[in-house]
Amino acid sequence: MGVEVSVILPTMNEEKAVEKVIPQIKETLAQMGVTYEIIVVDKSNDKTPEIARNLGAKVIRQKGKGYGDAYLEGFKVAKGKYIVMMDPDGSYDPKEIPKLLEILRKEAADFVIGSRLKGKIEPGAMPWLHRYIGNPLLTKILNFLFKIKVSDAHSGFRAIKRDALQKLTLKCRGMEFASEMIIEAAKAGLKIAEVPITYHPRIGESKLHSFKDGWRHLRLMLLYSPLYLFLIPGLFLILIGSVFLIYGSNTEPLRAHLMILGSLLIIVGFQIINFGISGKVYAVKEGFDKPNKISRFFMRYSILEEGLILGTVLFILGFILGLRIFLKWRAIGYGELFEVRSAIIVLTLMALSIQLIFFSFFISFLMLKDNSK
Repeated sequence: MGVEVSVILPTMNEEKAVEKVIPQIKETLAQMGVTYEIIVVDKSNDKTPEIARNLGAKVIRQKGKGYGDAYLEGFKVAKGKYIVMMDPDGSYDPKEIPKLLEILRKEAADFVIGSRLKGKIEPGAMPWLHRYIGNPLLTKILNFLFKIKVSDAHSGFRAIKRDALQKLTLKCRGMEFASEMIIEAAKAGLKIAEVPITYHPRIGESKLHSFKDGWRHLRLMLLYSPLYLFLIPGLFLILIGSVFLIYGSNTEPLRAHLMILGSLLIIVGFQIINFGISGKVYAVKEGFDKPNKISRFFMRYSILEEGLILGTVLFILGFILGLRIFLKWRAIGYGELFEVRSAIIVLTLMALSIQLIFFSFFISFLMLKDNSK
């Protein structure tokens, strides 16, 4: 018979915990009557691997480092139809494994998360900063950005079908792997479910770094969301900049400082949008994201020529207006000339034209391999 359940435990100096957790896992799965394997992906310098091996676990030495790296190594060798992920520090109860597997075996979901925030958190198990601020806030941000509905995005107790796991493009090696897995599951259209679990005080010292790990999760979510990170802020800056530029140029006396600020905001906003589009195209090409209307438009073969034409038109308009200013200046013998309105508009047009031309080349460079076929 094949292996039905693979349990993966990422370990680093967990000798006191594994001698308690592994027997509990074996007892639970034996009572379920399923065939199983326990895979320990180890990065320890204590007796953890020796103890795990003596308890019947398959021990793999982790060559890289990081929470995500350990699971990626474990996934490579896991043979089970269902894969259970859990921290080996005693904070999760192996007796609750059946709660997660039951949902998968009934085909009610493809991916199940054990929710601590919907279940019970024992005293001392989770710092108040994580319980009331960190986990809820980061989970809400993830839900908002990716239209997901989970309550505990950073739970380390999970179960997933093997065929569903194969649909995910997982690359993160650090703690942000927890967020990446949920994001990828949502993008792949997997059905995600949660079950309430009990969270216990861990055995041994915690290896979490609250602010560093929190930033890694937030950083990943922002990089996965070019729309919110680049396009919306860029469009907002262009809108505000346009209002300042128009208002400043149509008032008497002239509000030159407001026009300069408006020009700056437009130029910066346009550059931010360029970054966002470039990031989206790159993410689609590298398999991080699925194409949408924006990426498809800018991944066309003709985008370079279209960008060059539009950029050239803007450059010519700016050049003509600038030439007009120069001719006026020459006509008065290169003396004092008050053409602030026109000069700021020339500056804006010329800057936008140069940005657009080089942006078009950069996007085409990203698409060079595809467009050369």
